[in-house]
Amino acid sequence: MTQSTNIFKRIASGSLVVQIMIGIAAGIALATVAPEAAKSISILGSLFVKGLKAVAPILVFVIVAASIANQKKGAHTNMRSIISLYLIGTFMSALVAVTMSFLMPTTLTLVATETSATPPGGIAEVLNTLLFKIVDNPVNALYSGNFIGILAWALALGFFFQHASDATKQVLNDLSEGVSRIVKLVIRFAPLGIFGLVSNTIATTGFSALAGYSHLIMVLLISMGTIALVINPAIVFLKTKRNPYPLVFTCLRESGITAFFTRSSAANIPVNMELCKKLDLHEDTYSVSIPLGATVNMGGAAITITVMTLAAVHTLGIQVDMATALLLSIIASVSACGASGVAGGSLLLIPLACSLFGVPNEISMQVVAAGFIVGVIQDSAETALNSSTDVIFTAASDIAAKNAETAAETVKA
Repeated sequence: MTQSTNIFKRIASGSLVVQIMIGIAAGIALATVAPEAAKSISILGSLFVKGLKAVAPILVFVIVAASIANQKKGAHTNMRSIISLYLIGTFMSALVAVTMSFLMPTTLTLVATETSATPPGGIAEVLNTLLFKIVDNPVNALYSGNFIGILAWALALGFFFQHASDATKQVLNDLSEGVSRIVKLVIRFAPLGIFGLVSNTIATTGFSALAGYSHLIMVLLISMGTIALVINPAIVFLKTKRNPYPLVFTCLRESGITAFFTRSSAANIPVNMELCKKLDLHEDTYSVSIPLGATVNMGGAAITITVMTLAAVHTLGIQVDMATALLLSIIASVSACGASGVAGGSLLLIPLACSLFGVPNEISMQVVAAGFIVGVIQDSAETALNSSTDVIFTAASDIAAKNAETAAETVKA
């Protein structure tokens, strides 16, 4: 009994990233050797994602409310800086996607494929949906995973709890600590969850179905890779004036990997919270910036909208000038920030962008259908980019603020 307990403790205290990589390798091996067995253990992946999604709403609500309620007067949370980086990063993502689409034009073989979902009629509808998400009933927001509504209620309650008694604030802190411990427990099961997700995905879809869309997938991945490995590091360097790659690689490894396989920014919020704590970032900042980033920091979505739209445009032989391409980047950026308020996410915003070029709705919906086909790769990479960037920009702002404080103290001395 003692020996088995010691083995369990060693496993629990080991490197989570290494264990996840082992889970990925084991999942690929099982799906290759025994596809039916791989499908049968998909419950491991489903339980892991379900667990993350279950704990994420209450985690965001409690930790944000507690953080704001216990915030000292005059405390600086760097939120203005972080929001600016979110917006800049999303717009740069759209510009990179436009550039890559011009350098490597993509054409699609469109077929009559029905999609039951209804795309939004315009940006006004997207923004209207987001406004109603903000004023959603708090119980319904927690039940449905409406994070913009959860964030709004948590901020409001936290602000008014600033005037509450110390005992009330301590209760909030205790709730926050309790939920955080539950999150840590769920995250420890990530290797098993990732093992189930990988084995089931490969056994079910393989990669043969994606072969016909290889060029489209290549453009999407190159665009996202350029943002992750070139643009984001450049933004971090300009912000912090230090080598950005240790931070970037840490976030891609510890946030991006889990986000890639869960394919859910909401499910990855607990992972990002834990990573921010590990990076010793300011809790008052990341407790707000991480759930906010999961809602509005959508560089990957901007890339998907732009690349898929220009694929439709190139397929129809429509000429695109630079002014229209710039306008597309703006529309894709604004639409991407509202992607979380639309059922179907970034793919259902493609018809909105296509309308800029006069692409018929029946054609643009076929492009949406093509998006669902490549979604195994596209959605995974998009979520990994979006989620890891939340931590990267939060950390960059925190580091820049600490550098400024150090410089100010040096001048005083």
